[in-house]
Amino acid sequence: MKKIAVFTSGGDAPGMNACLRAVVRTAKSMGVQEVFGIRRGYAGMIAGDFVELNERSVSGIIQNGGTILQSARSKEFRTKEGRKEAFKNLDGYDIEGVVAIGGDGTFTGAKVFMNEHKIPFIGVPGTIDNDLFGTDMTIGYDTALNTAMEAIDKIKDTADAHDRLFFVEVMGRDAGFIAIMTGIATGAEAVLVPETETDIDKLAATLEKNHRRKKTSSIVIVAEGDDEGGAFDIARKVKERFDGYEVRVTVLGHIQRGGRPTCADRVLASRLGIAAVEQLLAGKSNLMVGMINNKIETTSFEKAIKHHQEISPKLLDIVKLLS
Repeated sequence: MKKIAVFTSGGDAPGMNACLRAVVRTAKSMGVQEVFGIRRGYAGMIAGDFVELNERSVSGIIQNGGTILQSARSKEFRTKEGRKEAFKNLDGYDIEGVVAIGGDGTFTGAKVFMNEHKIPFIGVPGTIDNDLFGTDMTIGYDTALNTAMEAIDKIKDTADAHDRLFFVEVMGRDAGFIAIMTGIATGAEAVLVPETETDIDKLAATLEKNHRRKKTSSIVIVAEGDDEGGAFDIARKVKERFDGYEVRVTVLGHIQRGGRPTCADRVLASRLGIAAVEQLLAGKSNLMVGMINNKIETTSFEKAIKHHQEISPKLLDIVKLLS
């Protein structure tokens, strides 16, 4: 291959820039003549928003959060007409292969596109949710965990000072990995995740028992996709059943997406970026590269999209045991 493209899509994740850097430098070192970055994901592919990248243009970005190519969601790409326009632009630049950095929505789009137009895609898992099947860790997850943990530690300080109950909402619309891991790391009294049904009466009883034990504060971590609603809804329901604490709610929101990527995310992103280019130049397609037991593995887009990584029930038991 002489010309390839790379883009970031969906929610941004710390480490995406490190992956872009690895893709560009690996491709150039392996004889690819031109590497094009596509700005704003599939939206930019349709608009023809392409920029040539080289070793110099990706210098000094490994430590930066976000993505220099930006990211966007594209309703137009969901239409056959939109995908036809995207193919026209790729073909106009003589693109022979594409590296797609993103989550399951990104890979779903790539799979549909490849069924209609014969340009090979290799995917790299970039999402803070860590819910993709076929990799132990996704790019951005470790940084998001550490960001959330540091914020919750600070909240716990003020909770202790004022004898308060804090409900802290973290990201995780469909998966509770951030919630469960930060819950263990910060000593939360309870963690509520989309994967399990929340019992408000049971939660209130647990908090009341802790209050009788003279605990000076309590932290409940809520994944945004919990079945009982977000942190504000759950806090209100608990308050109706148990009024022993002064209740406060904090929504961490998009601070979990930002910030400098951790060492673990930079290394993971670099290894996966290299692997994606190697797979593409070896003639492979319709695959996501991932890291399993510290080894590079590949998973078909179909399998990565259809299956989701599941939370171990043992992790939920740890929260209960240590609370």
